Amino acid sequence: MLRRERKGKRQFAQGCFRLMPCGGRGRSGPYGVGIFREIDGMNARGLFTAFAALALGLGLGLGAASAQAQTGRPTPYWASLSKGEAKMRVGPSADYPASWIYRQRDLPVKVVEVYTNWRKIEDPDGTQGWMHVRLLKDEATAIVKDNIAQMRDGPSESARMLFRLAPGVVGRLSGCSDGWCAMEVNGRRGYVQAASLWGALD
Repeated sequence: MLRRERKGKRQFAQGCFRLMPCGGRGRSGPYGVGIFREIDGMNARGLFTAFAALALGLGLGLGAASAQAQTGRPTPYWASLSKGEAKMRVGPSADYPASWIYRQRDLPVKVVEVYTNWRKIEDPDGTQGWMHVRLLKDEATAIVKDNIAQMRDGPSESARMLFRLAPGVVGRLSGCSDGWCAMEVNGRRGYVQAASLWGALD
């Protein structure tokens, strides 16, 4: 879940994550920032580190074909951020001021309204605003919610645990059924309970 903080005139929401092997203490320290938002124009600087493979391996942008694929879809539907920096605006035009800047590529969002080339989206914290369609892509992703989630080698609580995923981890989904989702994080694949995730579960 997002943590929203205030610091002087700066305001941001941030969630750190770790990928921890089962049965060990894991790698020390956060390996990345799950979500980073900042108020536009306030000079709030956002730094994030992420798994290199995750940053490079996932989509680097959204072309016209992906933007066209979103046209005509009934709302609501799931999407994810295609850029490492994406501005949310208070209205469906670049003339409207930006309310937030997101610095998390692949963050899952829910599209709740469509207006020409603009999409009104809702983020995992429930914040809503407008983004241009080129900042979004159709790739199914999800984010770990409040508590540490367990990644297992099968869709069962009796399956062997592979990793523990801290809140804020974002991964790609290849399908969900019977309360479990097949998820990939930094090339590591396994199954995570759908109740632990927010995103394109359906």
